[in-house]
Amino acid sequence: MEYGKILIVEDEKSMNEILRMLLEGEGYEVVSAYDGREGLEAVKKDIFDIVLTDIKMPVQTGFEVLREVKEHSPETIVIMITAFGTTEDAIEAMKAGAYDYVNKPFKIDEIRLIIKKALEKRHLSREVKNLKDQLDGSYRFENIIGKSKCMRDLLMAVPKVAESNSNVLLTGETGCGKELFAHAIHKLSKRAGKDFVAINCAAMPEGLLESELFGHMRGSFTGASSNKEGLFEVANDGTMFLDEIGDMPLALQAKLLRVLEDGTFRRIGGTKDLKTDVRVISATNKILKEESMAGRFRTDLYYRLNVIPVHIPPLRNRRDDIPILIDYFLEKNNITDRKFTSGAIDALMKYSWPGNVRELENIIDRVLTFSEKETIIEEELPGELREQLGKRTFMEIIRQLIVTLEFPPEGEFLDDILMETEKQYLKKALEVTSGNKTEAAKMLNISFRQFRHRLKKYGID
Repeated sequence: MEYGKILIVEDEKSMNEILRMLLEGEGYEVVSAYDGREGLEAVKKDIFDIVLTDIKMPVQTGFEVLREVKEHSPETIVIMITAFGTTEDAIEAMKAGAYDYVNKPFKIDEIRLIIKKALEKRHLSREVKNLKDQLDGSYRFENIIGKSKCMRDLLMAVPKVAESNSNVLLTGETGCGKELFAHAIHKLSKRAGKDFVAINCAAMPEGLLESELFGHMRGSFTGASSNKEGLFEVANDGTMFLDEIGDMPLALQAKLLRVLEDGTFRRIGGTKDLKTDVRVISATNKILKEESMAGRFRTDLYYRLNVIPVHIPPLRNRRDDIPILIDYFLEKNNITDRKFTSGAIDALMKYSWPGNVRELENIIDRVLTFSEKETIIEEELPGELREQLGKRTFMEIIRQLIVTLEFPPEGEFLDDILMETEKQYLKKALEVTSGNKTEAAKMLNISFRQFRHRLKKYGID
């Protein structure tokens, strides 16, 4: 049950008492005011989650109560009560900031539902404020760590994504924390009190994946000794997280599409359509649009999943987060007497992190396991990491090459050399990012438009 503190402002005593008994019976804390003046005094003295006020009252009207609430406590939700047939005033009140209105005489279930939804909105607003406070103070939320601008912007978008009921597609490289974001979205959503069910679509063969998702009937295949609920039944009213959705077999994609279109499915071997109400958050490290163009992923399913796209940046694009991630991993393992030198941290910040945050955590764990020293120095970092750091940069290689060349190079002009260098550099960026032009542009620190223009210039597809 949602906790809430509610103020009733209603001059009709019997109506006020009915509302009070109803809401107290639901477990809410209720304060009653019997005219607009009492309501204004109550609003000035206390903070309420919801103010339920009549519009037409002697002394002060519901409009005046609404204005005072919005000035004194902008986050408080105001619901207007109006006599049947006089909804024009209520609509004007909503334009002025009221959340909703109910007509007298009202239905009890109607009041219950409006109050429940209003409190969900109020609590979500409170969660958003808490999130902002956490970001300002500790750079973390729900085990998502980040102080870099791209991460802070992303974290501030999470409540907006959570408030919607639309499907979400999380994209990003392996190990960048897509499931953590899925959890955060669920926790801030209206479905937070229900199940969060996760499954990795690449972790099991097609037949087993189908049984896990949709369930099966007894005798539908060898080994099916009893009926089994699928995860879409288990997750009803909650959130389903489909990790590695790009690896789902095409046959199952058609069955998933039906769930997204009309909320129905059948168990394996079943003849009865089952209903489910789930929000689907999916994740992939593939470029699904390209997969769909290649025929490996259904285009119609892609658009159903990609209603709200959220891209998680790789760790190499937010290196400023590495020091606080290291502190977090030490804290997570209850380690308070060990630290990394600035040289070791600098080395970790220069590494490219192909495995992203997951790789960073694994390396920190490995170093702490095999080193007995309180202070970790650069030389104690894993060999493969130090080996990559020992490689020369592109600029260093170019400088060394120019030093060793016979100069000037015969028959080669500066413009030709620069153009060929740029062309090969663009090709290499595309190769490293598996053809992802957006990521390649970010890697080269140029805009997508500039990157596309240069590809066209050199005839690179």
